[in-house]
Amino acid sequence: MAGSGNHLGNGKLNLGSLRDYYRRELLECLDKCNGTKALVWDDALTGPFGLIVEYSLLKEHDVEKMMSLPKDNQALAPSSVQNIIFVTRPKLDLMDQIAQSLLKEDTKGGFRKEYHIIFVPRKSLLCERRLKEAGVHGSVTHIEEFSLSMIPFDSDLMSMEMDNSFRECFLENDMTSMFHAAQSLITIQSLYGIIPNIDGKGECAKHVVDMMMRLRRELEGQEPQITPQIDNLFIIDRTVDLLTPLLTQLTYEGLIDEMYGINNTSAKFPPQKFLSKNESSTSDMEYKTVVLNSGDELFSELRDKNFSAVGQVVSRKAKFITAEFDERNSAKTVGELKHFVSKLPHLQQARTELAKHTSIAELIKEATDTEEFMECLHCQQDLYKGEDTDKVCPYLEDCIGRREPLLKILRLLCIQSFCNNGLKPKVLDYYKREILQTYGFQHLVTLGNLEKVGLLRPHGIRNYITLRKTLKLTVDTVNEMNPNDISYVYSGYAPLSVRLIKFLARPGWRSITEVLNMLPGPTFNEVQQIPVALRKRRSSVTSSHSSIADQKVTLVFFLGGVTFAEIAALRFLAQQDDGGSDYIIATTKIITGSSLLHDISAKGLKGHITDGPYVHN
Repeated sequence: MAGSGNHLGNGKLNLGSLRDYYRRELLECLDKCNGTKALVWDDALTGPFGLIVEYSLLKEHDVEKMMSLPKDNQALAPSSVQNIIFVTRPKLDLMDQIAQSLLKEDTKGGFRKEYHIIFVPRKSLLCERRLKEAGVHGSVTHIEEFSLSMIPFDSDLMSMEMDNSFRECFLENDMTSMFHAAQSLITIQSLYGIIPNIDGKGECAKHVVDMMMRLRRELEGQEPQITPQIDNLFIIDRTVDLLTPLLTQLTYEGLIDEMYGINNTSAKFPPQKFLSKNESSTSDMEYKTVVLNSGDELFSELRDKNFSAVGQVVSRKAKFITAEFDERNSAKTVGELKHFVSKLPHLQQARTELAKHTSIAELIKEATDTEEFMECLHCQQDLYKGEDTDKVCPYLEDCIGRREPLLKILRLLCIQSFCNNGLKPKVLDYYKREILQTYGFQHLVTLGNLEKVGLLRPHGIRNYITLRKTLKLTVDTVNEMNPNDISYVYSGYAPLSVRLIKFLARPGWRSITEVLNMLPGPTFNEVQQIPVALRKRRSSVTSSHSSIADQKVTLVFFLGGVTFAEIAALRFLAQQDDGGSDYIIATTKIITGSSLLHDISAKGLKGHITDGPYVHN
């Protein structure tokens, strides 16, 4: 498990407090087991835990070994520790793996150990019953739960990393993840104070806020008395804006996620571009893992830029670093040499970052320069501008004829459905028939799932044209190098979700009542009373710094997922002179269009749905 490396204290709100809270809770949980320990990890949890606690700290608490939960009936690796602690999600298939491991340990004999289970984020009666049925429940000394519900990814970003939350909530009507979302808001309020103003849009958003209010009432005044550090909470269902995640993101970080996938702030790339001049490529080389967070200065500068502007920044940075290194040749005095030497570690780090991002940018450029990428992008742009959305799309028809990846087909089909207020029955039936005949009838369930969640639907009354015009969703002229509008993140399309947030901040939602009524789910506002003694006192000093001191903090919570392009758009809003707010972003999961469609594809058919045109496994 790698250390997080995140700089979590750089934003207006210090998310480091949240990481410290989880770290303390975890260490207290581990310390209940006396003696040496080995941690056996559910693989899905190593990334999130790596962001809150470093292995060096675990070693201080008698953790001597870490291993993955064995699969395929394999035994645990041998160890001489006193305690084996399984850290796992409450899933039945994982209980079967744990049971197999415990049964194999039983046959080994030898050094006596105690076995413990930590469930994340909470215990499950079904899981405990499964362990009893397997005959191993009595072998477990302690069963604990660790409520890691919101993982700080960066100075302004946190995620619950619940892979199936969209499917569970909007397809299966299972609100378990929404309960965890409500709990995470209670934890946030215990650390940063009660959030006075809450605005929201969507059925799940209302459900989460209602649960949060109920959980607060159960606390009966036991909450910490803290001056609120967050002024507003805006909570929104993903189903309010299904168009945005389906479009191809065009920011640097968004494209990395589209093409290679970013998991727990890390991405894996083909190694060939990262070799030095003296190294040669071999077929068995491992993928290059790169950590992507604000601890990397160059990435911090590049991440939210439209990819068209990345080359310019990288080139400027290269010239600057070269000029800085050339200073050593002009240094004549001891003082000048000392000054250069003091800068050397930072310069060497900057040069390493530059080489890394030059390689990544080259990989992305190779993909974005292809005819395939540009044709798909132009098709998306024509659709969101409302051009010929009521007929069968010739490009989409050609893609099906060429048997291009099904995820690409489904993304384009759902975009057309949204931008045409649903598809005419004749057009929808034609697409369904073509897809089933070309890709197989097993995908009938997936098409049904898309209809259930509203991604694919017959022609209806929701008026995309009104949404597009009132919210200015499409912009004809976009300055990608020096943007003046959030539409730069998609080169001409402004995320609907972020436009709603901008209107809420100024001039307020009363100005767009008609639009809000067109979007699914209730629109609501809640006010949480703050004791007078704890209320924020706004700066009354009029100085050049007063506007910064008075900047409000808004927590934006996306239920069902958020894209890196939307995150970039919110950061852009916060930097504007008239932005009025700093934004902290929370989500159930960071998504792309492909991961969203994967989530709601028919169970058991994941392997049949090939990745999209830009996704590399």
